Amino acid sequence: MSPPGERDARFVEHLEQLVAKQDRGALAALRRGLGKQPGEAPEMYPYVVRWAQGGRPWQERVYYLVASLFAWHQGSWHGDASKHEVTNLGASFARLAPQGAENRPGVERRFVALLNCHRDDLPNHLRHAVGLLKSKGIPLPIDWAQLLHDIQGWDSEHRWVQLAWARAFWGQAAPTSEEPAETLVAASV
Repeated sequence: MSPPGERDARFVEHLEQLVAKQDRGALAALRRGLGKQPGEAPEMYPYVVRWAQGGRPWQERVYYLVASLFAWHQGSWHGDASKHEVTNLGASFARLAPQGAENRPGVERRFVALLNCHRDDLPNHLRHAVGLLKSKGIPLPIDWAQLLHDIQGWDSEHRWVQLAWARAFWGQAAPTSEEPAETLVAASV
């Protein structure tokens, strides 16, 4: 899976600066876009339009969607690229419901519904997913730049986004070289 581009990363940095500056007015303006199409919340324009312009209509909508979700949640996750840490939304869901957790079946159902949804239904599913991640006592972080990048690739015929999210959620960590050889062999059988 490819990492987010520089434009996506800079846009998320712009959003994070609003939080750092404690610009509550800007964040409130962005939250007004929750559940709305671009243009239905013109208060968002000063914070999003220069980043969203120039793309295809779907790409523009993605910037507005991510901005509104970010303003609602604000919990950012920046992975360590040197460790090849996976920080997509599937990894956020894996933190929400680790293997064996009591809430795992319900989280899995929601996650599968998200993976199966059509692009037109994605904003609604993402709003529910982010709400679930936000609802915990300590909100679980989201890699917003990766999410922005992933949403733009949602309709790929190869479904690489959905596959990467599934791997992050259901996949198990690869064995380390410190594990005994029998464990490494048994794991590969």
